[in-house]
Amino acid sequence: MWLKPEEVLLKNALKLWLMERSNDYFVLQRRRGYGEEGGGGLTGLLVGTLDSVLDSTAKVAPFRILHQTPDSQVYLSIACGANREEITKHWDWLEQNIMKTLSVFDSNEDITNFVQGKIRGLIAEEGKHSFAKEDDPEKFREALLKFEKSFGLPEQEKLVTYYSCSYWKGRVPCQGWLYLSTNFLSFYSFLLGSEIKLIISWDAVSKLEKTSNVILTESIHVCSQGEDYYFSMFLHINQTYLLMEQLANYAIRRLFDKETFDNDPILDDPLQITKRGLENRAHSEQFNAFFRLPKEETLKEVHECFLWVPFSHFNTHGKMCISENYICFASQDGNLCSVIIPLREVLAVDKTNDSSKSVIISIKGKTAFRFSEVKDSEQLVAKLRLKCGTASAPCDISAEVTITSDSTGQSENFDVQSLTCQKECSKTVNTEALMTVFHPQNLETLNSKMLKEKMKEQSWNILFSECGRGVSMFRTKKTRDLVVRGIPETLRGELWMLFSGAVNDMATNPGYYAEAVEKSLGTCNLATEEIERDLRRSLPEHPAFQSDTGISALRRVLTAYAYRNPKIGYCQAMNILTSVLLLYAKEEEAFWLLVAVCERMLPDYFNRRIIGALVDQAVFEELIRDHLPQLTEHMTDMTFFSSVSLSWFLTLFISVLPIESAVNVVDCFFYDGIKAILQLGLAILDYNLDKLLACKDDAEAVTALNRFFDNVTNKDSPLPSSVQQGSNESDVKRSHSRVDITDLIRESNEKYGTIRYEDIHSMRCRNRLYVIQTLEETTKQNVLRVVSQDVKLTLHELDELYVIFKKELFLSCYWCLSCPVLKHHDPSLPYLEQYQIDCQQFRGLYHLLSPWAHSANKDSLALWTFRLLDENSDCLINFKEFSSAIDIMYNGSFTEKLKLLFKLHIPPAYTEVKSKDSSKGDELSTEELLYFSQLHVSKATNEKESNSGKNSPEKGKGKIDIQAYLSQWQDELLKKEENIKDLPRMNQAQFIQFSKTLYNLFHEDPEEEALYQAIAVVTSLLLRMEEVGRKLHSPASSAKAIAGTVCASGGPSESRAESPLEKDPSSLREEPQWSFAFEQILASLLNEPALVRFFEKPVDLKARLENAKTSQLRCRTKM
Repeated sequence: MWLKPEEVLLKNALKLWLMERSNDYFVLQRRRGYGEEGGGGLTGLLVGTLDSVLDSTAKVAPFRILHQTPDSQVYLSIACGANREEITKHWDWLEQNIMKTLSVFDSNEDITNFVQGKIRGLIAEEGKHSFAKEDDPEKFREALLKFEKSFGLPEQEKLVTYYSCSYWKGRVPCQGWLYLSTNFLSFYSFLLGSEIKLIISWDAVSKLEKTSNVILTESIHVCSQGEDYYFSMFLHINQTYLLMEQLANYAIRRLFDKETFDNDPILDDPLQITKRGLENRAHSEQFNAFFRLPKEETLKEVHECFLWVPFSHFNTHGKMCISENYICFASQDGNLCSVIIPLREVLAVDKTNDSSKSVIISIKGKTAFRFSEVKDSEQLVAKLRLKCGTASAPCDISAEVTITSDSTGQSENFDVQSLTCQKECSKTVNTEALMTVFHPQNLETLNSKMLKEKMKEQSWNILFSECGRGVSMFRTKKTRDLVVRGIPETLRGELWMLFSGAVNDMATNPGYYAEAVEKSLGTCNLATEEIERDLRRSLPEHPAFQSDTGISALRRVLTAYAYRNPKIGYCQAMNILTSVLLLYAKEEEAFWLLVAVCERMLPDYFNRRIIGALVDQAVFEELIRDHLPQLTEHMTDMTFFSSVSLSWFLTLFISVLPIESAVNVVDCFFYDGIKAILQLGLAILDYNLDKLLACKDDAEAVTALNRFFDNVTNKDSPLPSSVQQGSNESDVKRSHSRVDITDLIRESNEKYGTIRYEDIHSMRCRNRLYVIQTLEETTKQNVLRVVSQDVKLTLHELDELYVIFKKELFLSCYWCLSCPVLKHHDPSLPYLEQYQIDCQQFRGLYHLLSPWAHSANKDSLALWTFRLLDENSDCLINFKEFSSAIDIMYNGSFTEKLKLLFKLHIPPAYTEVKSKDSSKGDELSTEELLYFSQLHVSKATNEKESNSGKNSPEKGKGKIDIQAYLSQWQDELLKKEENIKDLPRMNQAQFIQFSKTLYNLFHEDPEEEALYQAIAVVTSLLLRMEEVGRKLHSPASSAKAIAGTVCASGGPSESRAESPLEKDPSSLREEPQWSFAFEQILASLLNEPALVRFFEKPVDLKARLENAKTSQLRCRTKM
């Protein structure tokens, strides 16, 4: 590797370096202790320790090249190498390209300048793509060299960053270097002859947390496959932890959680991941989550400044955050004041002429925002004018779809395109919230509740006059206080749209909903079937959903969303949530609110595995441990809280609270996000603490909580009593135990309002690893339970085998950008079908695990075994099929092993294999292997494939056919033991290959000689038996030919004669075809004790599994 030229004083360096080559201008040196027998003694040992601990190129690489000029003591280091081959290549290049040129210079100074310029040019060319994104390219190059030298991973393994730290081995800290790359966490240390090397794959990490105790002040704890690792003494532990968390989550999502990963093109290419890129991504995610912006927004700039708050008459200090389409501001504490300005609303951007460095942004609705003390304000104004010029040109005629303006300007703010679309679909899409249709407010009959409602509306109108109304209104502490009191019925839809950010989605996608409705209605798939089934279960007690108006609107919204997002489609609980949204928002608004909830506010909640809900339940358990320790001590099993609270999270309490109380919770959720639900959950448990502590079991606790929910009321709700659910009970005796929802929400804010968004985000990331790994463990246990019934392998052996099987699958995906295997992974499939391997991966596992892998034709055997196991001809096999073959090889009887070998040499498994490259012998290239694995050898196989496509419940369909699964399962149960008489006969070409395989298997066996003789006897015996059966033809020549072929193919003799078959394959075809039945071969082989002993001798599977685990990664590295 070429290095930036740096001065080296050779006089002091001679103790550490040995001269290998030199000429007038260059010196090639080798590090003392490297490549010497015994490591170069004590000096070599100390040098090795220095190399590990210190951070300098000269102390990392074992070889280097220095530039020298005659009569000078100062040398320049210009290249280094991890091995002799690499450094020799550099040396040869210098001799061929530079040496001849140097003679033309007159002075030594000119020579040095020329060499320095040339080397810098080479570095710039070499690092143009790889290191351009790193903060310090030179230092990063050094670390990369050391990383490659220490671990030898493939070149595609992208080093993201590295840190100096200590790894705790027991109670002893080992100083070294931690390397974070796209697929691995690696650690290297070399101290006084003791080398420590760790490679932990991110997909195996189940726990990642910051911890501290008496010995370790602050450390990072990593748990992988039951092993604990502690790393400490970081310079920037928070930054290190955040990057580790991001990389672990990235790997988990890429390999396990395809549903969410497919929606994330930013991380699609592992080679593009950089430290800076990950940091920017984290900032963008926090920015979008805080301001509820579309996921596509990327944070571009952040400026510290002051914002003038007109109604408070003071400047508030905070940060202005700018993305592609939004300018946002949040005060320093986050809660005091925040503003969102979409660029589509901006009319002008100006700067003041005074010294305040102010930027004034004017928006539609005669409103302006003044930001002062902005650094580089002139540049910022120019940039914003450019952005707004492109962003606002098409929008000048129209603004966002109105849900945000007051009644006077309402008609002006509709987008022209949106209006057209609404006219087109006005016959189908409701333009009114269901609440206004079914419960119009009657101003003539004003009761106390209606008066309170009017007072609430007045409070909000005062707020609008102060803070503005619409997407760019000031959000202050007063806004939160009003939300906690409950949003008035008439403003609910508007404010839900505003606080959730759905208003922005709707404004930037005019006409989208009408188009989605048109395209989705009438479609029939699994999602639409489930939607139809659940339509009348959504708020059935509400008159809106007892009529066709409400039911039709609900159907349209859910079907349109299933069309928009087929990966989610439809999930139970979406119907309950959408029905409440439709009560208060117009139909199109309800659709965009559903989009905001499913795709941003509750990510991964509404998919088949509800991972998001499980993650938030784990966060909830963590908060219970922190805030209600006495409850944690009392409950023996924390999973109780998970089972109870699942419906709280999935339906935002709508399914457990009366509707009039639940809508207040939804108000807070749209303002505060998941924080509101977590706080309320804690407040409910706290309120019922004494009752829960008195409960003897889970059933009692569930009853206590249900009774509590029945007694939650909303005394200010203006809803008619016929609709209210909490007021149906008129039991006066129990009125004293009623709890008002407003008081409960206020209490949750007072007691648990200190929980920060950042902490929840961190807990979500941490628990996501645990949740997904727990789901993976469940999958594994279910697979092992199913497979263990059909094999003789122990549960422990199956467990080890499964880990190796899955690891092989992942290893092939680490360095492949669009790995086809990942496309086959679908967590929604039955457990056995979730992980399947192709022929290439099967060959790798066959070489590692098969007791027959020493055979010369091991590639052919692997191919035929794969074809035999791939019964449905989809070129993939699952773990059950894989383990069945391994089980026979290790635990099968003589007959079972022989039957397996026999079936490998007849169709559909057998196909004639010839490598294109004769120099490789029987070894097959990847292309050849995949070609032969897909080859269909007979009509029967093709038929089987086409049938399997019809019968397989999940292939070729948009939905899973449960009936097909049941019938398939029944067929498997009824499948009888395969009768050896049912096996087809083996023809002469297949028998020749079968005999060759046996010869290859016996090679290097202690009884090799006896086995060769035994197989020769068996072959002769079989041929004589076949001859007896021949009456019409004289098979003498055929018998001689076959005997010659078999003996030539691998007897004890070293020099093998060329067989008649090899000379002229057609000579056999002229003879009458003969064949053998399996019973004949079995009976003949049973007569030879040496053969029986060979197949029945036990093979140590445990040792093979251990070796496979350590070899899997090693065989892919350059070490």
